[in-house]
Amino acid sequence: MLDTAAIMAQKACEVMQNAYAPYSKYRVGACVLAEDDTMYVGCNVENASYGLTICAERSAIFSLISAGRKKIKAIALVGSGEELGSPCGACRQVIREFAAPDAPIYLCDARTKQVAETTNIQNLLPNSFGPDHLEK
Repeated sequence: MLDTAAIMAQKACEVMQNAYAPYSKYRVGACVLAEDDTMYVGCNVENASYGLTICAERSAIFSLISAGRKKIKAIALVGSGEELGSPCGACRQVIREFAAPDAPIYLCDARTKQVAETTNIQNLLPNSFGPDHLEK
């Protein structure tokens, strides 16, 4: 039986195939795990007006939020390039908003469809700014 990280890696690889990436040709898939263990997936969707492109991580997170969830328990992502993909700066900030500092972020290998590296938002975005910095 597959563990949760392996299932998330497979789901991220599957949804990566749905990516709309006619400009960069770089497909990305993501799977986020909510606190209730429901999984949400997303892929990157590019646009001719590049600034309107949405990343896979944010697509999956926004699906989680749209479903009424607020906390990320884990996230898995995969990119179609030769090297492991990693969240861009915008995605890191959004992950910071909804994930605990030590929530696992699984970087997956598109060839093996398995987790190749595990990190967290604290490592990817040190000394970050978040909701806890704002006055209540």
